[in-house]
This record gives sequence, C-alpha cells and structure tokens, in this order.
Amino acid sequence: MTPAINEAKKQKIPFTIHQYQHDPNHPSFGMEAAEALQLEPARVFKTLVIQLDNGKLAVAVLPVSEMLNLKRAAAACGTKKAELADKAVAEKSTGYVLGGISPLGQKKRLSTLIDKTATDHHTIYVSGGRRGLDIELRPADLQRLTNGQFAELT
Repeated sequence: MTPAINEAKKQKIPFTIHQYQHDPNHPSFGMEAAEALQLEPARVFKTLVIQLDNGKLAVAVLPVSEMLNLKRAAAACGTKKAELADKAVAEKSTGYVLGGISPLGQKKRLSTLIDKTATDHHTIYVSGGRRGLDIELRPADLQRLTNGQFAELT
C-alpha cells in the first residue's frame, strides 16, 4: 500500500481504490486516469505543488480538465504570487513521483487548496500515490484528511 492509502485507512474514511495500466507515453497523467477509468474529467482531480512568494510550498487539487489559476491560488494562500514548484522540489517534499503525487500521505504535509467544484460531486478521484492508482472519496473527507480549504482555483 502507498502512504496515501495507509492514511485513508488509518483515518477510517470510506474510499475505493481504482487501478489502471499506466501508459508512459500518454501526454497527461490526469487525463490518462480519466480515460482509463472511463470517468468525466471533472471528477478526476490532479495534485499540483506550488511555490509561494513567501518561500513556502502548498498543494492545489483541481480537476484534470482545468488549468490552475496561479493568482487565485496565491490569494487563497494569502500571498501575491505563486508558481508551479520545480519537479525535484515537489517530489522531495511530498515523497511521491510526478504523476503520482497524492494530496494524502505526503512526507511533509503542505497547506492544501481544493477547487470548490469538488463539492459538485458526491465522490471525486485523486492520486493514490503512484501512477496508475487513484482513490475515490468524498470531497469533505479529502478536506478533513488534508485540513484543506475549498477555493476557486481555475
């Protein structure tokens, strides 16, 4: 099991594991998951690590079909600017590889923003901690597990 799945089990939240064969040639990790699991992309959420202008890192969780609005993410974190974190920084901080970064079970828990559209769905899908593995859970449970806040991020 991955740290993400172990955390969900430890906190006793209801969740379902979904696995699929990862295609290393697919151009988008998130869209690959939506296609492989035959889901509408609005229910599959990607996890992006962002670097804030105060030097801190944060996590933005948003639908794979959308682009992160960095100004909105920065404002939700109380700063003026944000940018996507360097791949090596994101991997070192979370303990996961790019394409498998989960908002759960990170090596170092980061402030977490969840796009408010998550609340439009009974359940959403997030990375389970490795490529080809997603966890289906309720948005409120994701918020509770990450101590996250819902925000307009797209």
